[in-house]
Amino acid sequence: MSTSITRRTAAAALGLATAVVLAACSNPDDGGTTEVAAASGGKTKINISADQNRVTTDKVDSIAAEVPERIRKRGTLEVVDSSGSAAPLTFFATDNKTVIGVEPDIASLVADVLGLKPHINPVSWENIFVGLDSAKYDVGFSNITVTEERKEKYDFANYREDNLGFEAKKGSGLKITGPADVAGRTVAVSSGTNQEKLLIEWSKENEKAGREPVNIKYYQNDSDTYLALQSGRIDLYLGPNPTAAYHAATTGKTEVVGTYSGAGATLQGLIAATTKKDSGLVKPLADALNHVIDNGTYAQVLERWGLSDEAVTRSEINPPGLPRTNK
Repeated sequence: MSTSITRRTAAAALGLATAVVLAACSNPDDGGTTEVAAASGGKTKINISADQNRVTTDKVDSIAAEVPERIRKRGTLEVVDSSGSAAPLTFFATDNKTVIGVEPDIASLVADVLGLKPHINPVSWENIFVGLDSAKYDVGFSNITVTEERKEKYDFANYREDNLGFEAKKGSGLKITGPADVAGRTVAVSSGTNQEKLLIEWSKENEKAGREPVNIKYYQNDSDTYLALQSGRIDLYLGPNPTAAYHAATTGKTEVVGTYSGAGATLQGLIAATTKKDSGLVKPLADALNHVIDNGTYAQVLERWGLSDEAVTRSEINPPGLPRTNK
């Protein structure tokens, strides 16, 4: 099975077209829905209730047979994702306990192909990797970016493009197109992410050029970050572009003032299913992803969450990722 994907050129690394343009409002009288306006101009209502009625697909025996025996015998696919609420990627439904979003939907599709029952395990970001390292979990579906450093410990099967967004208080007048635009700015970012890696390197680049470094801040959760943004304690928040666009639209208090590829200036970033290196699971994961890409259910899931612009044409095993230095 071919595993090549279409990549964008370096020119698209800065100023990427936003993956989603979201105009959203929750409507409890409509069973808990949010209206999503895609970049194409159309609108889609997404279901944010606990009753998800997810897109499903059939088991493929030949691909299921590739799954390691210990997992086949167990009958479940132990999926780990972040417990942080980050719509439309992974977040809690209107019952405040059911995990929903594009990530669990894709994980469920893959589990269908493999003939396994998906078991979603929400944990803190750092515990995703602790759990994968210990084989407590089989695979991470949690907006995990492919990086060359992570390849030392993990295998990847990509399934979405990775685009980052700089979010600022609405009316800030800021426009972020490169390192110079964040020189001397106070920017919040989550620890241990590729966003943090990029921001640190931008800060170093500013210092080498004689500009002020970035004042990088870390907060325990998104609520604290957004409070800091509204109060003016920080100028910007760098995170996944889909969540930034979603938050800006639902609150009306912030705006996305710049986008960037999650793999740096010369490569389109990629989000991937992540499994412990040499676990034997990456090939069936890639094959399952390619099957759902081919049969159209993958496209249905992305459309359902307003993320069609982040689609890939094929899943590749261990594709090029964020370089160790983004030069």
